[in-house]
Amino acid sequence: MKTEFVKQHDKAKWHIVDAQDKILGRMATRIATVLRGKHKPSYTPFMDSGDFVVVVNAEKIAVTGKKLTDKIYYHHSMYPGGLKAEALEKRLARKPEDVIHHAVWGMLPKGSLGRDMIKKLKVYTGATHPHQAQRPEKLAI
Repeated sequence: MKTEFVKQHDKAKWHIVDAQDKILGRMATRIATVLRGKHKPSYTPFMDSGDFVVVVNAEKIAVTGKKLTDKIYYHHSMYPGGLKAEALEKRLARKPEDVIHHAVWGMLPKGSLGRDMIKKLKVYTGATHPHQAQRPEKLAI
């Protein structure tokens, strides 16, 4: 019996997610599953067989508990004293797309495979996006 693998060039579908009032972590796990391709019967761990995901209304996500003030994003410039810290509340006000991008990236494999997968995530503030021509289907979360 031969093992059949899905071709790398198979056509990927487009999905759309409205992030309004969705819990950040639960939404990010569902998006990561679709980007990785685990929702398909032809899932192969070492291949990028996932679909594209468009997220709209990124600024209207919800979080539970006191995460708005207690969740801190860190960045270091690699210079002495270069540690920067920013609370989730300020990051949402400044760059709400990065919050969803960061959450999903933490759930994808690191390396070249994960970098290819995260490129298929498109996050936008507001309800409009430039991907109408791809006819994205609504993704249930």
